[in-house]
Amino acid sequence: MPLNFGNDVDGSSRILLNEPRGSTALVLLFGGQVISWKNERREELLFMSTKAQYMPPKIIRGGIPVCFPQFGNFGGLERHGFARNRFWSLDDDPSPLPPANKQSSVDLILKSTEDDLKIWPHSFELRVRISISFGKLTLIPRVRNIDSKPFSFMFALRNYLHVSDISEVRVEGLETLDYLDNLKGKERFTEQADAITFDGEIDRVYLNTPTKIAVIDHERKRTIELRKEGMPNAVVWNPWDKKAKSIADMGDEDYMTMLCVDSGAIEPQVLLKPGEEWKGRQELSIVSSSYCSGQLDPRKVLYGDS
Repeated sequence: MPLNFGNDVDGSSRILLNEPRGSTALVLLFGGQVISWKNERREELLFMSTKAQYMPPKIIRGGIPVCFPQFGNFGGLERHGFARNRFWSLDDDPSPLPPANKQSSVDLILKSTEDDLKIWPHSFELRVRISISFGKLTLIPRVRNIDSKPFSFMFALRNYLHVSDISEVRVEGLETLDYLDNLKGKERFTEQADAITFDGEIDRVYLNTPTKIAVIDHERKRTIELRKEGMPNAVVWNPWDKKAKSIADMGDEDYMTMLCVDSGAIEPQVLLKPGEEWKGRQELSIVSSSYCSGQLDPRKVLYGDS
């Protein structure tokens, strides 16, 4: 069956993915961005700002923006790079990946243009496969160097997760790790807490992170599990109240129901020789939280096979 296409108010295309039990994902060609992921009960799992603007070339605050070839202000390009405010195309040849199920998957591609080469002089092909299955959303990004010389880049998937109440959320899997604190000039610290909880602004890039991280939403008794490959960094961000009020496309109280936990290859950067391809993988899945005295059993989520 063909892809399920629709159009936004600006005429740009969006693609609806679905799977047999009823969960869905909505993807825009603008930015190659997932903007919605709903479970079989039609509950939204991704956050979207109440002031999100769907007016290209403005970025859309929410969903899963693709950050390339830079993350944040870790370089001289525009914040988070330019891939998130370009129009992508359908990828007719995603090899060596096997053909995708066009009801539940889509392959997108972004190729460097003359305008891109003026600000970042490296010829590339950036591909992302987005797939939905029961309880799971998978993104497989790939970057190929089609230039005549090597280049380095950063990449991240900025996961805006929808949570019930940020003060009732904890993140497990990053304890004892080193991180760069963007609120303190990227100074390096070591995480001391048993789990990350939230009572103020946070903006950290964790280094050498595990392949599995758990975001536990106590109020919903639900855990979002992030599994990743090829992306050694994890970014944790919430602007809290003061910063949220200074962000034009974010509602004053939006910070209370959102949390970014990102997969990234940021520090160190990825180096590609001509003809080489880098590949990453991210899976977001929903699991029921197992409670014991109000605590999640981290062994089940972080080390179990489920």
